[in-house]
Parts: sequence; C-alpha cells; structure tokens
Amino acid sequence: MVFYFTTNVVSPPLTLFMGCDKYENEDLIKWGWPEDVWFHVDKLSSAHVYLRLKPDQTIDDVPAAVIEDAAQLVKANSITGNKMNNIDVVYTMWENLKKTPGMEVGQVSFHRDKDVRKIRVEKRMNEIVNRLNKTKVEAHPDFRAEREKRDHAEREDKKKMQRLIKEKEKEEEKRRKEEAELRSYKSLMKSENMSTNYDGGNDSDEFM
Repeated sequence: MVFYFTTNVVSPPLTLFMGCDKYENEDLIKWGWPEDVWFHVDKLSSAHVYLRLKPDQTIDDVPAAVIEDAAQLVKANSITGNKMNNIDVVYTMWENLKKTPGMEVGQVSFHRDKDVRKIRVEKRMNEIVNRLNKTKVEAHPDFRAEREKRDHAEREDKKKMQRLIKEKEKEEEKRRKEEAELRSYKSLMKSENMSTNYDGGNDSDEFM
C-alpha cells in the first residue's frame, strides 16, 4: 500500500508519495522512476517519501516550499525524528540510490554522495503536516508494471525520435545532392564552357 499526499504550495499542485512500510519502500527502491526525487531523515529510520518530476525537470527545479513539505512529511513519519528538533533530511534522485546484497529491507546507500542534498528541519510544523494529511489517499499500485509501462513508452519515444532523425538526414542528403546537381548544371551552361560548330578553328569555304 502507498500513501499519496497533495502539496498545494505550488500551482498546479504536486503529489508526494510513500510506502506504508519497509517492504513497500523496498519495492519503491527497486521499481522507482529516474524522475523520482527521494527524501529521508538523515541517519535515522523514517518513511521514504518521493516526488515524481516531469522528464525534462531536474532536482534543481523543485520549489523550496515543496522540499519543505516533503521534509516535514518524512520527519512526521520517523518514530525518533518526529520527537527531535534540528534534524537533517537528505534528498536525491532515485537513480542515485544504491542497493547492495546484505542490506536490510528498505535500507539504501548512494552511488555518489556529492549528488545528495540536505535540508535542516528545526522543528515539526503541525500546520504543514496537518495540511498534507488532509489530502492523504491510499492506493495499491503495481510498481513493477508501472515502471515497465514507463520504460516501454520511453523506448517507443526514442524509436520515434530516431526515425525522425533518419528522415531528416535523408531529406538533408537529398537537398545536398540536388544543390550539387544544380551547381553542376549551371557550370555546364556557362557560355565559356559551351562549344559550336566553328570551335575547330577552320572556318574556310575552300574545297580540296
């Protein structure tokens, strides 16, 4: 089961989501999308919260108010972190999550530490947590099926783009050939390159 939350601090509103337990988190770690931004309380057990971006967006495009909402949500869903002040919340793109054999269920590390962002949360903001909880919706998605559908659509888009590129290359090659033929024709038609019956130099009317 997954919980979805609507953050309306931006327009149009965005959706945050998190697994209900460590096993759902494990599935999200395995079948997340490259467009997902992952949030977690640093060095403490907490929920895994995700924000799904559009394909052309980056982590730098996430508004500060949305990051604050996500940070408050993971803090509120951390048994230890919820009781503490001045905690750090880390966030990074899903592709930077690293899962190795021997790790506990729901546990992750990172491929590149330099790509991990951090935000300090001084205290729980009940107005933010309550606002998000009012939008809470439960769902039972098939993470694997959704990811495979996403990857299939991406492959089809790439094939379409490759076809368009090849068609454009063919059109460009055809245009270059036509221009080359036109230049060659114009060159042949220049008066200095044309010949007549008198070009042999013998214009005499005498007979042998």
